[in-house]
Amino acid sequence: MEKVYTAVVTAKGGRDGHIKSSDDVLDLDLKKPKEMGGEGGDYTNPEQLFAGAYGACYLGALGTVAKKDNVDVSEATAEVHVSFNKDDNAYALSAELHVHIPDMSLEDAQRLADKAHRACPYSKAVRGNIDVKVIAD
Repeated sequence: MEKVYTAVVTAKGGRDGHIKSSDDVLDLDLKKPKEMGGEGGDYTNPEQLFAGAYGACYLGALGTVAKKDNVDVSEATAEVHVSFNKDDNAYALSAELHVHIPDMSLEDAQRLADKAHRACPYSKAVRGNIDVKVIAD
């Protein structure tokens, strides 16, 4: 495998900490959401960051597979829900990708959304590790 790009981000302090990229573009404080016993407020958290990154990567994959089918998905959206779940004495993530492709039947949109899910590097990374549902709506 040939590396094309490597992101470098340093995290400190865990869920109530700070993250900073090596190029200083990403520089954020993190706080646990209220639902997890934190203060919440105007801070992000790992689940939001993962959802945003997953959605962006997924739409890139959608664009790639759609181009092969000569389909314009430039107005498509992916609303990504990442949940932090308790399972007995452990914790696990789950995700739902709600994919909207304007002017396309739900059946065709679901078919294309599933194809993108098979191609997306983030989907590949979590496959078999977390429950992911891809829903065209």
